[in-house]
Amino acid sequence: MKDVAKIVLLPGDGIGPEVVRAARVVLEAAARLDGLELTFDAHLVGGAAIDATGSALPDETLQACQRADAVLLGAVGGPKWDDPTAKVRPEQGLLGLRRALGLYANIRPVRPHPALAAASPLKSERLDGVDLVFVRELTGGLYFGKRGREKIEGGERAFDTLEYTDGEVRRVVRLAFRLASERKQRVTSIDKANVLESSRLWRQTATAVAKEFPSVTLEHQLVDSAAMRLVTTPAAYDVVVTENMFGDILTDEAAVLAGSLGLLPSASLGDGTVGLYEPIHGSAPDIANRGIANPIGTIASAALLLRHSLAAPATAARIERAVDRVIADGLRTADLGGTLGTDALTRAVVERL
Repeated sequence: MKDVAKIVLLPGDGIGPEVVRAARVVLEAAARLDGLELTFDAHLVGGAAIDATGSALPDETLQACQRADAVLLGAVGGPKWDDPTAKVRPEQGLLGLRRALGLYANIRPVRPHPALAAASPLKSERLDGVDLVFVRELTGGLYFGKRGREKIEGGERAFDTLEYTDGEVRRVVRLAFRLASERKQRVTSIDKANVLESSRLWRQTATAVAKEFPSVTLEHQLVDSAAMRLVTTPAAYDVVVTENMFGDILTDEAAVLAGSLGLLPSASLGDGTVGLYEPIHGSAPDIANRGIANPIGTIASAALLLRHSLAAPATAARIERAVDRVIADGLRTADLGGTLGTDALTRAVVERL
């Protein structure tokens, strides 16, 4: 780790400022214990940035992120900016940042806590041994292909194009294999190769990458089968890698295993060490500024930041153990049926560091 690590904070919209503030408190406390020096610099993104500057990703914000060692984001969006026809939308800030920083893979670990088994809609026995990581391709596929609308006789036609190059597939699959080599040595690659040509390229490339990692087992699985297995036998998975749209859908499905969106972190990574870290939940404007948001997803994202961008795995593990103890001790925010507010839960994590 550098002598002094620069972290850019992007609080964003809704509950974003509250949960980012909580994560900073925990980061600072853990850093003091382990002798790390961190600096923090806050900037606008999303709806808040649109209101202030007219852009969802102002130049000042982008330049600060490009100079940083890591970026911690809260959430973007809300009803105020929900017009789908608007030329400038909060989500453009997040997409633009991923593109500018070369972040092509989204990492989402899912590890249900035994004390929260009742919070999941699945039977508790189906959660036994679940500890998986999703690796979702972020910058290609259907969301970035050619799209449009055109008039046809008697109506209108719309199209979206699903495109991948073998290079785009290779780099994200290779990342998945590197993660698996440090875990349980299993990769499941999800596609729709029985129908889609892009999936056939995906499967072909994944098979080629697997030869670079002889100690890791590769399994191919069709996306519809994977959607079923994710709720029937989730413990069968270790590292799951898939394309952008499939990953978007399946990672939200996997979030149900943990019992609350407020618990799960994510990391967006590229070839370098700079990453973008954020909880998987949205801006939750209905509870913003009420002090009741669950900060655990953002605190856990801060732990990923320490592990992947700052090369401080011991400090990351310290935070993760503290979060586990808080949950095991029965401390809960309202989304999990508890009574603690954001600040009180944050203090509880700090006390257990």
